[in-house]
Amino acid sequence: MRRRALLQLISLSEFVHFNALAQDDRTLHISTLICADPATYVAEKILETAYRSLGWNLKVHYLPGERSLRSANNGEMDGELYRKFGMENDYPNLLVVLVPLLTYEIVIFTNGIRFIVNGWDSLRPYTIGYVRGIKIIEQNAVGMKLEPAPKIRQAFQKMLLGRSDIVVANRVSGLAALREMNQTNATILMPPLTTFSVFHYLNKKHRTLVPGLTTVLQKMYKDKTIESIQNSEVLAKRNTGE
Repeated sequence: MRRRALLQLISLSEFVHFNALAQDDRTLHISTLICADPATYVAEKILETAYRSLGWNLKVHYLPGERSLRSANNGEMDGELYRKFGMENDYPNLLVVLVPLLTYEIVIFTNGIRFIVNGWDSLRPYTIGYVRGIKIIEQNAVGMKLEPAPKIRQAFQKMLLGRSDIVVANRVSGLAALREMNQTNATILMPPLTTFSVFHYLNKKHRTLVPGLTTVLQKMYKDKTIESIQNSEVLAKRNTGE
């Protein structure tokens, strides 16, 4: 009797362990930049919704910018949450999912410095603060004076301390960080340096997921689910610091 109970307990334990492994096997581990970024929040919610419809769970890991890309490319992570188009040229193990998740607007934040914005070359006289690993900035500011930081808040802190002249960042992300810091002195110089869409990337080991995920995201785009998430009340509260 006691032996039967022990066998039942072992069987139950194995069943629970198997189910836990099966559930974990349906979880995708996706990396992204370390930052409290409304854009990241939007991308995460869009992809959570899309993957859920395909029977997958999403777990987002926040890593330094370059490490995030390397981890996705080498297969340590299953993919990258979102980046600009063309990352597969430098990270050949990444496959782009060709449905835009949101639009990035790269702008210049200053703390009193004023100048005419005429493309990236107009930044050359200044020390540029930015979040390390944001490729579009690193690629367009080659040879310029760069002051990288692990997070956008630290990039702004360096500017406020005089260690950099300006901060180049996504408009929404920068404004959110400044609100969290209770900083009202920083201003944005216009026009934007560039505007572009960002896309989700999967490691090539998950290539079979790309067609289905593309179809789901296209449907979410057409029925305005993506737009609804972008304009959600939760996001509005997050942006205003409520």
